[in-house]
Amino acid sequence: MSSTHRADATERTWRADVVVVGARCAGAATAMLLADAGHDVLVLDRASFPSDTVSTHVIARTGMVQLSRWGLLDALHDSGAPRVRTVEIDTGADVVVRTVKERHGVDHLLAPRRVVLDGILQDAARRSGARVVTGVGVDDVIRDAVGRVEGVRAHDSRGGLRVLARHVVGADGLGSRVARAVGAPMTVERPTSGATLYAYHRGPWSSIEYHVGEHALAGVFPTHGGEGCVWVCTPEDVARRHQRSGSRDAVLADLLAEVTPGFADRVRGTERTSPVRGMLRMPNHVRRAWGPGWSLVGDAGYHRDAITGHGMSDAFRDAELLAAALDTALGDPAAEAAAMTAYAATRDRMARPILDLTCALAAFPGAARFVELQRRLAVVIDEQAAELAARPTPSGAAVA
Repeated sequence: MSSTHRADATERTWRADVVVVGARCAGAATAMLLADAGHDVLVLDRASFPSDTVSTHVIARTGMVQLSRWGLLDALHDSGAPRVRTVEIDTGADVVVRTVKERHGVDHLLAPRRVVLDGILQDAARRSGARVVTGVGVDDVIRDAVGRVEGVRAHDSRGGLRVLARHVVGADGLGSRVARAVGAPMTVERPTSGATLYAYHRGPWSSIEYHVGEHALAGVFPTHGGEGCVWVCTPEDVARRHQRSGSRDAVLADLLAEVTPGFADRVRGTERTSPVRGMLRMPNHVRRAWGPGWSLVGDAGYHRDAITGHGMSDAFRDAELLAAALDTALGDPAAEAAAMTAYAATRDRMARPILDLTCALAAFPGAARFVELQRRLAVVIDEQAAELAARPTPSGAAVA
């Protein structure tokens, strides 16, 4: 799929130290940190912003620690994202209420709308010196005579582009064009999981809520404008059965009524303010993290079922790990292999327990087992938050 570099007179040529493909959580954060370290970074995205994307968008403590270290929490607070200080787990027989305790400088959680969060990260990348160009679709990677990636071929409304760079970062999501172009193999594959459907409802949401049903999990994340992201996770066959019997907008309400009727009654008394969105057959896999001249970050390199809501927090973690490794590699090409191998090893080590617990939860093991797994997940998140908080503060911490 990739091509060697042959100049085409009809193409325009752009250059950068690093081209990042994808301008959302993983890509914008990676670009921000690399640009703040002094590298010439170009970010490309086919979307036009502001724009939304499929996401239930709660940020775990690990992600909150990263945003705090990068100096971006104030911007999220100022945007109107509500500070969430309690988490409720309703098993049907009991309701467990947990307070978000102060640890590693964080005493609350956030669930900002992606249309807001992505913009804040892109603005931070620009302030750090990165160039963010939207409306550009990437078609392929360019390789040199020995097979090293040295850029990308792309297009915009004016025609073809070739972007030459010392390194290409694929931050372009689950269907990553970069991952396919470089042939990044899967290193871990688990069975595809279930389905997640969600919509926004305006209501009196103050806590993050989890409602455990029979072979299902539902809940709400308070977000901007007095709205909550109301969601349900079920096995794929359950979601498909409901889809066959009604419109997508009715499916969420019907699923909630079947699997968590008490929560469904509360949701029914609120105003739905959006269409229903979601995803079926969510993959659980890890791709090889890097190769000569390329690397992957965020969902492009590692994807898991949405039941743990950990995708953005993983993206922030891996953005910093990758930026630190690339800063070393760009400063000393002889150190590239060691630095990038260390990035891959750390990413995989930290991703593995989250992936394992995600897959266990996505099997919908019942209320008692769910609570046990959630406790184990909370321990892992706190351990990783401590590890991230102990890292040297990146110079990008002052970008806000």
